[in-house]
Amino acid sequence: MRYFILGLLPFIAIFLQSTFFSAYSINDALPDLVLIFVVFFAFLNGEKKGAVYGFVCGLFEDLYLGRFIGVSAISKAITGYIIGRLQVRFFNENLLVGLMVVFIGTVLNSLFMFILGWSAFSVFNIDTSIISSAIYQSIYNILLAVPVYIWYYNSSQRGLLSLTGRDR
Repeated sequence: MRYFILGLLPFIAIFLQSTFFSAYSINDALPDLVLIFVVFFAFLNGEKKGAVYGFVCGLFEDLYLGRFIGVSAISKAITGYIIGRLQVRFFNENLLVGLMVVFIGTVLNSLFMFILGWSAFSVFNIDTSIISSAIYQSIYNILLAVPVYIWYYNSSQRGLLSLTGRDR
């Protein structure tokens, strides 16, 4: 059941991003729910699993949205790896740590998206709109991270996302 839910989360996230949250953008910035799930998964499961989950979720997002195929996959994989490295350094039970990790993950992902897009396609130009969009997306992600982290952490400890004996 754990793997089914983990596979379903990116579908739900992209659906919500493209329907519900597109009507409630903050200064034309939308939340990245897929990134939030990747960050939480990596933070609770480590760098290797976080990188794999980030790559799979990012690739699905690239294929679904039809943007530059591979940019989100690589960006989310690197972000998942870095956030997963923080797992042993912080107490994942603390909500404020979860919010801080989402902020760091959003900034890292935005930076990697820019670097990968610029180096691979030379179509990105840095200007104030990219920076302000990253700031507003960080704020939006932090606001959404509060209820999502509470659900995700509790579910990973003793709910649908918890590791049972045969899932390990």
